[in-house]
Amino acid sequence: MFSTAPYRGNPVAVVLDADGLSTEAMQQFATWTNLSETTFVLPPSSGQADYRVRIFTPAAELPFAGHPTLGTCHAWLEAGGQPASPGVIVQECGAGLVQVRRTEAGLAFAAPPLVRSGPVDDLVTGRVAAQLGIARADMVDLAWADNGPGWVAVLLPSADAVLALRPGVVDLDIGVVGPYPPGGPAAFEVRAFFPVAGSTVEDPVTGSLNASVADWLLSTGRATAPYLASQGTALGRAGQVHISQDPGGQIWVGGAARTWVSGHAEL
Repeated sequence: MFSTAPYRGNPVAVVLDADGLSTEAMQQFATWTNLSETTFVLPPSSGQADYRVRIFTPAAELPFAGHPTLGTCHAWLEAGGQPASPGVIVQECGAGLVQVRRTEAGLAFAAPPLVRSGPVDDLVTGRVAAQLGIARADMVDLAWADNGPGWVAVLLPSADAVLALRPGVVDLDIGVVGPYPPGGPAAFEVRAFFPVAGSTVEDPVTGSLNASVADWLLSTGRATAPYLASQGTALGRAGQVHISQDPGGQIWVGGAARTWVSGHAEL
């Protein structure tokens, strides 16, 4: 996901015919794949949706995540799925109904509203700085940018500062963004860190974080849409996330989706 280069985006495993699988079986399979997320496609329970999806990390179920949304939609369409309304696919997930549409850059999802936004208190600010291994003065700004996973968004002065980060153990979901100079490979560089079993994991490309960061950057006048965000550079990936905003103010988060592995799983 989010890359046209083979094996340089963020992978997601999609189980297309998951009806009848228990939650325990889904979690066990997601733990076994050990990918950022594994999704399971089910018949919709809402008459407004084209399909329903459950999204699992190796450790837990998520109500929403960005790159699994686009990857699942890609796999559903590739398998012959036909949306009820031409031009828009409606996904049902734990966070509700999410619209997905086709764009020149690939599929794009409508960014869900933030469930928490606003300033970060001094205690959390200190924790974030310490966990990222930087001083408070190194941060241009930070804010809650939570659309489900619980992100704290941090703005650094430059993309180089983002790429230079060497965080320690984190106990928060922390997203970091910094601008490239004019003429750079993208408008912003993004990195995403979160805790798993007492260690820090960096996600290669993160749709939910890019959605919430876009909301923050656009609402504060630090970015204008459309823009391109780069993510995964520090991991040797080539993620590209396309941010746009329609006349009604809805933010759309998109990127390329490709199938590199397919087959059958015994579940």
